[in-house]
Amino acid sequence: MPIKVVVIPVTPFQQNCALVWCEKTKRGAFVDPGGEPERLVAVAAQHDVTIEKILLTHGHLDHAGAAAALAERYGVAIEGPHRDEDWLLASIPDQASRYGMNDARACTPNRWLTDGETVTVGEATFDVVHCPGHTPGHVVFVQNEARFAFVGDVIFRGSIGRTDFPRGNFDDLVASIRTKLFPRGDDIRFLPGHGELSTFGWERKTNPFVSDLAVGD
Repeated sequence: MPIKVVVIPVTPFQQNCALVWCEKTKRGAFVDPGGEPERLVAVAAQHDVTIEKILLTHGHLDHAGAAAALAERYGVAIEGPHRDEDWLLASIPDQASRYGMNDARACTPNRWLTDGETVTVGEATFDVVHCPGHTPGHVVFVQNEARFAFVGDVIFRGSIGRTDFPRGNFDDLVASIRTKLFPRGDDIRFLPGHGELSTFGWERKTNPFVSDLAVGD
């Protein structure tokens, strides 16, 4: 099912919020709306997209800070991440107070996600892949037909997510990338939470943390 993606960097962290929609139905979702909800609403209106849900990869402020406001604005559900993010989502106001982002709000998803489930956007289906390491309940959304993934802060072009936050784990993160993401295909393009797009194949060849050469495979 063809999809369209518009990347909208938000907040001082320049987090890659995405507006994704099904081309056939023009029904869409925001993935990781970290802030600036009015700007996100304007972008959806510009593309004539009907927002039907909010998708979250994990519970950090810059990925979920505007989820509650947008869910209320559109009267839609929040889906994801994994239940192991409940403590992070509840702590968003505390996270926000450190950065003066006082409009960010805690949220409770309408649907927690687990590995192997799927979510839909219009008629497009995304696989849910639980990828702990950056945070314990981080999930990734993979659209197999489009060969495209939203990976949050699991992996970046040339880097990987930080593991020095509470409940982060480097070994878990490397295992998530190597055993859950790379096997899905070198051709899959991904949008990370920050920075440029890349492919699983490019990172498997060149990433200094998780490439075949780096881990000795």
